[in-house]
Amino acid sequence: MDLVFIKQLTVETTIGAYDWEKTIKQTLLLDIEMAWDNKAPAQDDDLHKALDYASVSQRLTSWLSDQKIELIETVAERVAAILLDEFSVSWLKLTVHKPDAVDNASGVGVTIERGVKG
Repeated sequence: MDLVFIKQLTVETTIGAYDWEKTIKQTLLLDIEMAWDNKAPAQDDDLHKALDYASVSQRLTSWLSDQKIELIETVAERVAAILLDEFSVSWLKLTVHKPDAVDNASGVGVTIERGVKG
């Protein structure tokens, strides 16, 4: 199984359950690993056969920037659905970090795996 990854995709969005959080933008960091067969794109040096990490990054940044979500768990599930449905990824591992959410921690987050690992 080949992996295409994006590390620390940084997105400013409205995230949080507390009233004060619903009025500000906060940073989320996404670490994404996606299963993809890289043989065909590598053989032909063809971006159209590759999982275009720039397109993935742009789609997720655009979508997340416009959201108002309370839970990072919800973010993780919805991002996973976009990757599985729109980019035909068969398996993914996604970590959503919310830095500085807890005063005495550098960040909090969730990690999920979805799809079938090949």
